[in-house]
Amino acid sequence: MTDTRQIARQQQHHRDDERRQALRALLMTPLMTPAHEDFTAVRRHADELRTWFAREAGWPLHIERDCARLYKRPADLDDATRGLPGYERRRYVLLCLACAVLERAEAQITLRLLGDRLLALAAEPALQSRGFAFTLTAAHERRELVAVCRTLLALGVLQRVAGDEEGFVREAAAGGDGADALYDVQRRVLAGMLAAMRGPSTWPAGQMPVTLDERLASLVAEHVPDSDEGLRTALRHQLARRLLDDPVLYLDTLDDAQRAYFANQRGTMALRLCEATGLAAEQRAEGLALVDEDGALTDVAMPAEGTEAHATLLVAEFLAGRSRAGASPPASTPADVAAFLAEARQRFGSYWRKSARESGTEHELARTALERLAQLRLVALVDGRVQPLPALARFALGDAEIRAAAAPPTQDTLF
Repeated sequence: MTDTRQIARQQQHHRDDERRQALRALLMTPLMTPAHEDFTAVRRHADELRTWFAREAGWPLHIERDCARLYKRPADLDDATRGLPGYERRRYVLLCLACAVLERAEAQITLRLLGDRLLALAAEPALQSRGFAFTLTAAHERRELVAVCRTLLALGVLQRVAGDEEGFVREAAAGGDGADALYDVQRRVLAGMLAAMRGPSTWPAGQMPVTLDERLASLVAEHVPDSDEGLRTALRHQLARRLLDDPVLYLDTLDDAQRAYFANQRGTMALRLCEATGLAAEQRAEGLALVDEDGALTDVAMPAEGTEAHATLLVAEFLAGRSRAGASPPASTPADVAAFLAEARQRFGSYWRKSARESGTEHELARTALERLAQLRLVALVDGRVQPLPALARFALGDAEIRAAAAPPTQDTLF
């Protein structure tokens, strides 16, 4: 009997670990296809995952044979640090137009046909009236289309059957039109692209939101029951979303109702969320952060490898040091950060990539470093000034440790 109980405990431990890994995978990859290594585990624990996300964050989870979609609702619509890497408003428009083309397409489509049909949608007067133009005549426009296609490939909306996107760009630059690529369209994955409570096409013409802020709010607006329990549930969901999605939750970013609820429940919430996700809670007077000690459950890792990552850590130490220097240190500017990196290059430049050692590159490094720190909620950029946030104080740079390269292993030889 003892052996039987031990085996049962081991099996339960394995199930708990697998469910935790599936939950973490969905947080990082809300739109998941069978190509993802954790998709099988997500399907195996589907019922428990649906229940947990609905209870803790109010996020619906749909799991089917060939797609899983966690419909996240952002807690902060004003957060400008989110989004696909390298995307700005124009490219998002192209992504939406490409999805509109694919929704009407057959089971397969070529890159060239996708571009031709996208041109027809891009010529809509409503888009042109807002200054949007797309013609595919210039090489940079073809590269934009290819970038959108590669995003759809990465998400699993498209699967490449034959061909090559680079050939499409090169042929156009050379004046040819023979190169192309063929894709399968995965309709279930495509249907999960828009994570909205209400589709934009459902708004009557006279009631359609006008400004960008109004449109974003209308996409994720949720009904909250007018009862004490309904309001408490909404508050819990809002806070849990920020704890699961944001690097750190600061008390001064909460309204009065959220702050009151959080003051009473943050210990219980942190324990419950950490138990399910494997995160560790760091509680401070300024707020709360759920930290992944492995560094896997984050879009922006710090510390990390590479010149930009090293520069980011240097800037974090520089800004934190200025904050610790006095009660009211002078406000830093991006120019101050660039000047600091220019000095740091003299000490660390030999370890940076060659292009970053050239004079003038400090401004690009400073911009990248500040963007990363803003994404991590370590600084805020306000009116051209760099405002350190409390969590920045947890970063400090130790002395560099230079390790000699390991000698290649010896091999036995007959000669």
